[in-house]
Amino acid sequence: MAPDADAGKSSHHRSDPFAPLTSEQLAVGDGHEIYVESVGRIGGIAAVYLHGGPGSGCQPDHRRLFDPERFHAILFDQRGAGRSRPKGRREDNTLAHLIADLEKIRERFGFERWMVVGGSWGATLALAYAQAHPNRVSGIVLRATFLGTRAELENAFLDVLPRFYPGLHEDFLSALPPEERGQPLDAYWRRILDSDFAVHGPVARAWHDTERILSEHTPNRARLDLPSLNSSRALPATPFLEAHYFANDCFMQPNQIIAGADKLAGIPGIIVQGRYDLLCPPATSHALGSVWRDAEIRFVEGAGHTLYDPGVRDAVMKAVADLASRMTR
Repeated sequence: MAPDADAGKSSHHRSDPFAPLTSEQLAVGDGHEIYVESVGRIGGIAAVYLHGGPGSGCQPDHRRLFDPERFHAILFDQRGAGRSRPKGRREDNTLAHLIADLEKIRERFGFERWMVVGGSWGATLALAYAQAHPNRVSGIVLRATFLGTRAELENAFLDVLPRFYPGLHEDFLSALPPEERGQPLDAYWRRILDSDFAVHGPVARAWHDTERILSEHTPNRARLDLPSLNSSRALPATPFLEAHYFANDCFMQPNQIIAGADKLAGIPGIIVQGRYDLLCPPATSHALGSVWRDAEIRFVEGAGHTLYDPGVRDAVMKAVADLASRMTR
């Protein structure tokens, strides 16, 4: 691991308290190397942040969710995502692989237990990891609960989308040939995973932009820019890993997380939920909270899905801090 020059100091005395203490490419097997960084204070409360997507990667701002004086937090880009290598690789990239990678990282840093923080797909991974290794989890903070089920995706793209954005729904379907519009999710994922740029390019853009609009409470546009779907410019990365996971039911058994909720018993949690989240609606967090009795749900009024809707980021930071205080009391 490459240490920061100020790593031995209290974060209060470092030139940038949110700069990584360490960063490395960690070989996890199967030809994958994942980018891993640590922030905060050696000896602080152990925590790990799980990004969304699948396939998006961690951002520098995610470090700021953790008070550098209190936490020793780990951020990493999941297989095929962000700065991990090979970028976009889908082989040997399943939920079980990601859970095993988390254990490799935890052991790498010598943490016995850690707080797990994740939003959207990161919430799915957080819950699946906690159910696989409950004795390694000291607490869980979720934002925008996603349980990794096809029913949730159908609700978002086949029910919510045409009701709230009927024009966008027409644009979304128009990216597919007429004969494939009867089963649009399967058609999108099949085309996104096609090796031909002419096939996957337009639908990857359409999927990404539709999802982006649904994720924001007040998006700056409500329709797709149809001519730009055929652009030759670089494609967004997330649709490819999302299609890989979603076409395979996120590599989970049906209703796996709710069915395995008993494994979360005794793990304290806080769920931050945007009141108007169209992708991961309040009903999902409510369903989880009804079977995971150690979780508290905190609503953010006037917010949708994204971490950067008004009030959401602050609510996640407060949840992380409050749960840490509860754990250390």
